Amino acid sequence: MDLGLGGKVALVCGSSRGIGLATARAFLREGASVIITGREASALEQASAALTSESGAERLLSVQADLTEPADIQRTLDAGAAAFGGYDVVVANVGSGTARGGWELGLQDWESVLRVNLLGGMVLAGAALTRLVERGGGSLIFISSIAGYEAINAPVAYSAAKAAVLSGMKNLSRLAAPKGVRVNAVAPGNVYFPGGSWERKVAERPEFFEQYIQSEVPLKRFGRPEEIADAVVFLASERASFITGSCLVVDGGQTRSF
Repeated sequence: MDLGLGGKVALVCGSSRGIGLATARAFLREGASVIITGREASALEQASAALTSESGAERLLSVQADLTEPADIQRTLDAGAAAFGGYDVVVANVGSGTARGGWELGLQDWESVLRVNLLGGMVLAGAALTRLVERGGGSLIFISSIAGYEAINAPVAYSAAKAAVLSGMKNLSRLAAPKGVRVNAVAPGNVYFPGGSWERKVAERPEFFEQYIQSEVPLKRFGRPEEIADAVVFLASERASFITGSCLVVDGGQTRSF
């Protein structure tokens, strides 16, 4: 299916591996130009090399940046605009599932998790929306989590941050819609990929997590990054032209609310 993304420009944050890398690859395959970002130079170089070998270098720009830092956000947006003229899609894939469990959390615990999983993405969103409006419209998509959608025994601070992302998304969607920008989110479930947190967890407790997936996920398997990427690319396309303020849950049926 042609999603009509050929010639569009997409910024995919946190795209040196996992969901972000799969999303960048999906946009390139649809004919878009893509800006990828990552904090680690070596991982970003590997991702850039892999994508270049598949799609060529003329539609790809890589920017090493920490997109929880306002200065890096502006530098990245400026670099992409200089290379491709502006943005049609911004994917705010900013965050980390690493957080302390339990309820005995200090101020530093909360600040660190909120900075990584909420504040950076929201500052990015504000700056990106201005660029999208200048372009005449477009799509902003947050990567949240089912931990922000429903209580699933994830760390409290992480869950709260991801729930706040969804609230922010909903409110931003109402502000941006009259300007021609759609704002949505994707909430992944348990996604397994090399170097990801689930790879580490399964290596530490394989039998426990095998039982967990079998009992908690009706489809009885982990998700793949490509399955999340397909949801993102759909929401960015004209096939989703009447969808804004929505969260698309991609979790193999794990969540129970509706």
